[in-house]
Amino acid sequence: MRQTCPSLPPRGLGDSVTAAPQTAAADTDPRDVLSIAREQVLERGEGLSEEQVLRVLQLPEDRLEELLALAHEVRMRWCGPEVEVEGIVSLKTGGCPEDCHFCSQSGQFPSPVRSAWLDIPGLVRAAKQTAATGATEFCIVAAVRGPDKRLLSQVRSGIEAIRAEPETSDINIACSLGMLTQDQVDELADMGVHRYNHNLETAKSHFPEVVTTHSWEERWDTLRMVRDAGMEVCCGGIIGMGETLAQRAEFAVQLAALEPDEVPLNFLIPNPGTPYENYPVVEGVEALRTVAAFRLALPRTILRFAGGRELTFGDLGAKQGMLGGINAIIVGNYLTNLGRPAVQDLEMLDELSMPIKALNQTL
Repeated sequence: MRQTCPSLPPRGLGDSVTAAPQTAAADTDPRDVLSIAREQVLERGEGLSEEQVLRVLQLPEDRLEELLALAHEVRMRWCGPEVEVEGIVSLKTGGCPEDCHFCSQSGQFPSPVRSAWLDIPGLVRAAKQTAATGATEFCIVAAVRGPDKRLLSQVRSGIEAIRAEPETSDINIACSLGMLTQDQVDELADMGVHRYNHNLETAKSHFPEVVTTHSWEERWDTLRMVRDAGMEVCCGGIIGMGETLAQRAEFAVQLAALEPDEVPLNFLIPNPGTPYENYPVVEGVEALRTVAAFRLALPRTILRFAGGRELTFGDLGAKQGMLGGINAIIVGNYLTNLGRPAVQDLEMLDELSMPIKALNQTL
């Protein structure tokens, strides 16, 4: 049976989404923030407050090694040594009506990505390739505002076909299909989808600069319904979209308030044809500091390396990230961008003596 990081009793998806509860004393504590984090996060398992996360993000480079070591201790204490491996596949690519400024799949931008559908045999092949890596997670993704009847029918048929194959019969299937209605949430739960990905993408205060065709609150409503239906919640975002350090800290504690089962951390890939095509790539040191800060805000959560890590980190930085708070990765390619060959990531985990989280005793 799949194991997850131990979690605090869920607060649910209520009205307060700007920060996780913290005491006033913690926010005004004059001590060094890493000393505070060692006591508060490592010893008690309580995530840092927004102000504390900001202080971590502002640490000088000469303290990076100390920060990464502490984040790794937190990961090991509250989540253990195992790494959750996931593969993703695009069932419906391109032609999305939304204007997410980072996304080359938006139909509103002159990017080279064109609309295409993957057939069921192709979906099954992708699931088999994912299972062959030892991955326990397979996520079906579609570039849409939300699923229509055709898409949901395709997803249902795909899941049934995957379940019918011995190699993939018990792999965990997740979906990322945009914003949902309650009926759609119920239908996905009935299909056996165990985890739903819907990223908040960035801090609530920065979201209108990134997307104008829907609101942050609309995404939040989908996440609330997913949680209430009993599916696991996967929710993260993208670093490097023009947000300030303060907004990164804001985003970290908004995620903490959500208490997702998984947080995928992406780093902006400035895709041609998008409004962000000329944005700079996040520097490796800054990215590592961000990874560690998010781990200290989310000590008990699966924190996953996702898109952009190859561009931002390179091989050495990826290893540092795995030793700085990360405990899950996506292997293989992403949706419209190439990743590293899965074997390279598996070799990296073996070199770091990090076991892959097993789905069952046969994997």
